[in-house]
Amino acid sequence: MKSEFFKKIAALALAAVMSVSVLAGCGENKSEPQSQNAAATAQEETKDEKQEDALSLWTEDAPLKKELTEYIKAITEEGGKDFIPAGDRIAVFDMDGTLCCETDPGYFDHKLLYHRVMEDPDYKDKASKEEKKTAKIIKEYFKTGVYPEGLDVRHGKAVATAFKGMTPEEFDAYVKAYRDEPMESYTNLTNGTAFYKPMVQVVDYLIANDFRVYIVSGTDRLITRGLADGTINIPVSQMIGSDESLVASNQGDEDGLVYTFSADDKVVTGGEFLVKNLKMNKVSVIAQEIGQQPVLAFGNSSGDAAMANYTINNNKYRTGAYMLCCDDTKRENGNPEKAESMAQTCKDNGYTAVSMKNDWTTIYGDNVEKK
Repeated sequence: MKSEFFKKIAALALAAVMSVSVLAGCGENKSEPQSQNAAATAQEETKDEKQEDALSLWTEDAPLKKELTEYIKAITEEGGKDFIPAGDRIAVFDMDGTLCCETDPGYFDHKLLYHRVMEDPDYKDKASKEEKKTAKIIKEYFKTGVYPEGLDVRHGKAVATAFKGMTPEEFDAYVKAYRDEPMESYTNLTNGTAFYKPMVQVVDYLIANDFRVYIVSGTDRLITRGLADGTINIPVSQMIGSDESLVASNQGDEDGLVYTFSADDKVVTGGEFLVKNLKMNKVSVIAQEIGQQPVLAFGNSSGDAAMANYTINNNKYRTGAYMLCCDDTKRENGNPEKAESMAQTCKDNGYTAVSMKNDWTTIYGDNVEKK
């Protein structure tokens, strides 16, 4: 009997232990959702902190910083009303004056042409009269700061002829060699490092959030690639600019519809200026080469207004357009009059103005000073 009794006691004790274990387990399961919620909240807070750090070179009150961080949250929230699929997240940037220094004392591609025609010992004696005439006009522009009417096309034609016969690789090497030349108005700065650090952050921030980012510049396409390649995290295949002809090295005057590229051929610059990629031409090239309407646009001049308008109007997605105002005369070659005009343009057209003076904690980095 005692034996039977003790067996029952042991069975009851085991059942009690099991009940406690099950209840304890239930208690853990009940608290699990709370732990998951806490973890999700912590992850969200960490993500927010990273978003803030991504634009660390922008002041806390900078309109772009506030708008863009909120925008990214909205368009990346799956199921949200503003969600944009990754394949449709496209941002377009002008280059000169938007991603890098625009004038010191003039545009990079204008300085490059002047160097080629007037200073390059391997070419200056071969330069044509028209190229030298264009170079003299450019020098006057450097001196006065007044951009002559018609120089866009004249300069494009001179670039095409002055670099005729180069392979794209040779042209690229030439541009990259010249981009190492020092900037005239700054210490510790070259043409190739004169990219605005806060804007480089914007590019990286967008890429981190699954954007395809394009440069759409008025500068010659091959020069754009040579200047920006390796200095900003955008593939050269996504760098678009003004165009000159490319032909086969043995093609001569034969039409491309007749000539067949051969094993002995190389692709070379053909010497013909095709198009200046400004204003409506920027819209056309976006439609042709990207094939999708951007949702974000960044520029700094009237030459970028068409691109901005194309981006923010009649778009099925939430959009934004940002224009840089060159209002910093201490750290950059600012122009308050132009900056004020652009700020007004932003108000009139629904763009967000970016103040280089007030919105950026640095421009080129602490080791760079304006002379």
